Amino acid sequence: MSSSFGTLFKVSTFGESHCVGVGAIVDGVPPRMELTAADIQVQLDRRRPGQNKLGTDRNEADQVSILSGVEFEKTLGSPIGLLVANKNQRPGDYGEMSNIPRPSHADYTYRAKYGTHASSGGGRASARETIARVAAGAVAEKFLLTEYGIEIVSWVSSVGNIDAAPLDMDIINRVQVDGNDVRCPDLAAAELMTAEIMAARADKDSIGGVLSCVCRNVPAGWGEPAFDRLEALMAHAMLSLPASKGFEIGSGFAGARQRGSQHNDPYVWKDGRMGTTTNRSGGVQGGISNGEPICFRVAFKPPATIGQEQQTVDYSGAPVTLAAKGRHDPCVVSRAVPIVETMAALVLADLALIQRMR
Repeated sequence: MSSSFGTLFKVSTFGESHCVGVGAIVDGVPPRMELTAADIQVQLDRRRPGQNKLGTDRNEADQVSILSGVEFEKTLGSPIGLLVANKNQRPGDYGEMSNIPRPSHADYTYRAKYGTHASSGGGRASARETIARVAAGAVAEKFLLTEYGIEIVSWVSSVGNIDAAPLDMDIINRVQVDGNDVRCPDLAAAELMTAEIMAARADKDSIGGVLSCVCRNVPAGWGEPAFDRLEALMAHAMLSLPASKGFEIGSGFAGARQRGSQHNDPYVWKDGRMGTTTNRSGGVQGGISNGEPICFRVAFKPPATIGQEQQTVDYSGAPVTLAAKGRHDPCVVSRAVPIVETMAALVLADLALIQRMR
């Protein structure tokens, strides 16, 4: 099973949805960097369940403990061990489903690959696994901000058919994003998105959405062509997230409808450096950062666990009717905001260390 990510700034995660806890080992963090549990907890608090009416009823504090690699609030250069306990476990919610592969879940595919799967929840396929990513990515964020002044901000730009108005990538910040429960800075769109999510919940259904993200102050020159291009690594990171179904950077698929004369980003000299007048490239050209903001979007499907009855079969092939009884999100995008931010940080922190080796 592949549970590690990165080359020099490397993260290995562990834990299942209803085990004792989840965590990560973060290797490659430079020594003497200031780091406390509070630095990590900020993003875990934004990710945790039970925050508001738009999410799951599962209520977890998701408090992180730093087990190793930090002394006197500074990193030692040794592996940093992080652990978050699962305290609000209810594996009994899944008892009758142990012999039934739930529609659009990973139950069947895990069994097909490994010959077994976690008897409760989604196991390693569960969104609980992302706690470890967020904790590790928060460490990467601290490194990037301290060493390079890099800022990473994600927000909800779509829920179902409701789209937010375009935002200024240069000034959008997390305070604006967290100004409402759905985490969409376009307040008019946020109200419509909230109503859409609540309607799905009332129907015992779910709905998908899209997150946008910008990474500012990334120096030019990061990325490893040909196979480890910056955008390829970012796509790898984002498409490894539970429920993610699409990734596009810069103009994305819309750029395929344009001519080169419309799409090219002309170079200019600005702020004492080479820059571009537009950013349809999304901050990356030839797989290498060009100094402009790195802008991308991630699409998330509707959560597969819904309360409506669904027709399926058990592992013997016998028809069954299934309705979920667990505590699940009707839409994942608002809680996925810090997950996208911290995964982007892991990509950039790794590329930063690789660039230092040159």
